[in-house]
Amino acid sequence: MLRWALIFLAIAIVAAIFGFGGIAGAASTLAQILFAVFLVLFIIGLITHYSGRPRAV
Repeated sequence: MLRWALIFLAIAIVAAIFGFGGIAGAASTLAQILFAVFLVLFIIGLITHYSGRPRAV
């Protein structure tokens, strides 16, 4: 998911350079949403990983 966020960020930057404001805005919004979802899932993954059973040695 982080890869998709970075891809849409790159699309937004390239579109902004070439003057496509609508495409740049949409791609940047999508990149922000995907990055936020990635952060939430990453934090949930960390919490569940460290709050589970102790590991067997």
